[in-house]
Amino acid sequence: MGIGSLFKGAVKTAVVAKVFQVAERELRKPENQRKIKEGVDRLMKSRRR
Repeated sequence: MGIGSLFKGAVKTAVVAKVFQVAERELRKPENQRKIKEGVDRLMKSRRR
């Protein structure tokens, strides 16, 4: 395992951590929570048919 692969692993980890951080921040916003709830409700209605 060389320095290059170690560096690539560290970069991937940092990118994934940032994606989760941004997603968490967006999910806290009330308008996004409402959109998600509406989407889930629509999905549940379409699956019942």
